[in-house]
Amino acid sequence: MTQDLKRLNAPKSWPVPRKNHVWVTSPNPGPHSLEGCMPLSVVLRDLLKVVDTAAEAKKALSSKQVLVDGKVITEEKFPVGLMDVISMPVLNKHYRMLLDSRGKFILVEVAEERARWKLCRIENKTYVSGGRLQLNLHDGRNILVEDDVYKTGDVLKIELPTQKIIEAFKMVQGNVAMVVSGSSAGQIFVVDEQIEERSSSPNLIRFKNGKLTVKDNVFVIGNKTPEIVLPEVRAA
Repeated sequence: MTQDLKRLNAPKSWPVPRKNHVWVTSPNPGPHSLEGCMPLSVVLRDLLKVVDTAAEAKKALSSKQVLVDGKVITEEKFPVGLMDVISMPVLNKHYRMLLDSRGKFILVEVAEERARWKLCRIENKTYVSGGRLQLNLHDGRNILVEDDVYKTGDVLKIELPTQKIIEAFKMVQGNVAMVVSGSSAGQIFVVDEQIEERSSSPNLIRFKNGKLTVKDNVFVIGNKTPEIVLPEVRAA
């Protein structure tokens, strides 16, 4: 990944001005794709607007004023992705990274008690030495569990920064989900059924309104009702 990228080529999910400047900082490689994250300095400047320049963002980070998922982050290119929690204790402010109804990143302010947990989707499961089961999550985390009670696609509500599992939300009928990729990114729907393909084609999820999308695009956000505070709908 290059050090910087042209703003005109920045991912559509980035709500940054395209023509004011030529370049924008590119995030460090990590668990998220380029489309699925933003560098922390850009988040502070363009989303939160708590700083005016990249230099000011770098200074704020070096003074250890910003936490992501409960840990102090000083790297300006640190990739911030879906469901990550940004905290600024000096301002007593906490935010969760989500997608708005247009599929663009947005930070939703949350209360301090809600900043103590996040939602993580299980991407896959592997067995490690000793025969223990490891859950590999969408944000790069790995959690060891004793019993095989979770499925790929399930979403875990975990405590920060301990990673203790608080609750699980399964991809079953009636649960609420956010589409995180594709033409409907940022939209919220109610799951109707999961369609398992016998071929190499990806499994599908059908929603109550009849829409279909591939399973990998779906992120369950609650049992019957959303567990998270949702962003306000923006005008088109």
